[in-house]
Amino acid sequence: MQTLTVSLGERSYPIHVGTDLLSRAELLLPHLKQKKVLVVTNTTVAPLYLDRLMATLTGAGVSALSVVLPDGEQYKTWETLNLIFDALLGAHCERSTTLIALGGGVIGDMGGFAASCYQRGMPFIQVPTTLLSQVDSSVGGKTAINHPLGKNMVGAFYQPQLVLADISTLDTLPDRELCAGLAEVIKYGLIRDPDFFVWLEANVESLLARDREALAFAVNRSCSNKAEVVANDERETGERALLNLGHTFGHAIETGMGYGEWLHGEAVSAGTLIALELSRRMGLLTVDDVFRVKNLFVRAGLPVCGPKLGAARYLELMRHDKKVQDGKLRLVLLKGIGQAVISDAARESDILDAIDASCT
Repeated sequence: MQTLTVSLGERSYPIHVGTDLLSRAELLLPHLKQKKVLVVTNTTVAPLYLDRLMATLTGAGVSALSVVLPDGEQYKTWETLNLIFDALLGAHCERSTTLIALGGGVIGDMGGFAASCYQRGMPFIQVPTTLLSQVDSSVGGKTAINHPLGKNMVGAFYQPQLVLADISTLDTLPDRELCAGLAEVIKYGLIRDPDFFVWLEANVESLLARDREALAFAVNRSCSNKAEVVANDERETGERALLNLGHTFGHAIETGMGYGEWLHGEAVSAGTLIALELSRRMGLLTVDDVFRVKNLFVRAGLPVCGPKLGAARYLELMRHDKKVQDGKLRLVLLKGIGQAVISDAARESDILDAIDASCT
């Protein structure tokens, strides 16, 4: 097991990365204010890992309850969120009860948002079970639900007490979900860690083969990058926005296609290639770099072309992006592999042309 720390003063917390961590009660107990928890999970993860986590907790004398939500991005709504509140209230949970989010990014986002709201804030723990959630969404305290007009538009910054990333849970992850998680892994190499990008070029097949040593390294390196960024800019007023490379275009794909049609990582992959095409048109990035990145995404089993929603529709959806400032669309672009920038200088015509050139 390796342990990282997200350094946020009194709200700092550890990220444990390793195998068979769900059975280690000693990692969880120091972060419980009282020996009562509610585990939030979904219909896919519950049959695989809920009993194991519940046995770990009850074996350590913790009163553990659970609520099982429907699985899928389309359920990241107020209605589903209310099922968590129903369970908390029905079990007479207090402000010092801990909520444990066991699942992927949707469960982590909804569990964290529910925790931020319940009795104006209760502690919560992230136990991510997908590659995407282990390397990205479980770290940093972004919690949210979706709105028909935009992804993650209703939420809060609310940090967990602990992130427990058990690599063993990736054994049961569907291939499509594993590939989707690699989009967020590759992102770290693109925006700030060129040496990691080179490592990914050499080891992407090992990751796809679920080599545990390679997966542990990738998760640890990704979390290390994110922890540094979050410690420097918790509320996304500057550097943290760079973590959204490909997300402005990607969220437009998810919203425009209907939540759940494209996995988040798939949309981020296609969105990243649009951002790179725009970077090339603006003279920031070479054709060779675009080709190199595209090749890695292809080897990772990810889409490199977005759906043909129409460039005007993309732009309409992107106007709801959280990086819009004073009415100006601010995009994360690349000046080179490992060097991301935020710019509002892109001409609308170039954005539209980049979308048209990158979508089929």
